[in-house]
Amino acid sequence: MATPQDVLPSPSTPDPSAPDPSALDRSAPPPGPEARIVARRKPGQWIAAAVALLLAAMAVNSLIRNRAFQWNVVADWFTARSVLNGLTLTLWLTAVTLALGFLLGTVLATMRLSTNPVLRTLSWGYIWIFRSTPPLVQLLFFFNIGALYPTLGLGIPFGPEFVTVRTVNLIGPTLTAVIGLTLLETAYAAEVIRGGILSVDRGQLEAAAALGIGRWRVLRRIIVPQAMRAIVPSAGNMLIGALKGTSIVSVLAVSDLLYSVQLVYLQSYRVIPMLMVATLWYLVVTTLLSIGQYYVERHFAKGATRDGLPPTPLQRARAAYRRVVGA
Repeated sequence: MATPQDVLPSPSTPDPSAPDPSALDRSAPPPGPEARIVARRKPGQWIAAAVALLLAAMAVNSLIRNRAFQWNVVADWFTARSVLNGLTLTLWLTAVTLALGFLLGTVLATMRLSTNPVLRTLSWGYIWIFRSTPPLVQLLFFFNIGALYPTLGLGIPFGPEFVTVRTVNLIGPTLTAVIGLTLLETAYAAEVIRGGILSVDRGQLEAAAALGIGRWRVLRRIIVPQAMRAIVPSAGNMLIGALKGTSIVSVLAVSDLLYSVQLVYLQSYRVIPMLMVATLWYLVVTTLLSIGQYYVERHFAKGATRDGLPPTPLQRARAAYRRVVGA
């Protein structure tokens, strides 16, 4: 009987039917350069970019060469005292109404998320009313509140009043603007804060409760840092919208930026250049607020991705400068 050693060939014995490796090496073509990956050509994008650049150049040329803009008048009035006073009042109105709006909006959002049906209904009703009516109508309504309540008093309900004051003497145009804009921003801020809180995963709250972490610490260390990632972009839009929305107080003769500009062009009849003054100031302030919003979003986005945060435009400019200097 044949043994396995007699049947199977030895590993050291070459197989006569196998091709010669040296012959394969000689018949193979010589190795060439590695294939280079070429990006797919996209002529449509280049054509669209060229058309967009052409339109942008035409718009810039129209702004510069059109004499109707009267850029010399714009330069003279851009830093005028009356314009700067109006800008200061606009910024003050924006800061006050937004701060009070988010403060009261936090209370409304808490009521909306409450398990109490009465609080939920009252919060929903407030938000529904103020989001459904135009801001100008609200301002005109509060401006004429004296027609409904000629006097305001402090005393015992269904009893004598100790202090009485006329509504016209108590609520002026500026206070009316603050009240109207604050109540409007409160409704929007409540929905922004509620959406940010609901964006936090409920499993994390359950895990914190299982670990015995207190409510205040859960709110400060778990809910707020994660909710701010969803709140900040919407809050930034609200801030810019509130800045531009203050222009409607000009109908109440409040000396904001737009009203100050209107007073000038009603006397000088230079409508276009004075409107450009207001437009440029709105562009400057909005740009600064957008930059601040960008860095606030980066602050609350730390640890959200494993690869880290992308470089800022300033960091990219520094890196490009180093590459140019190094070259």
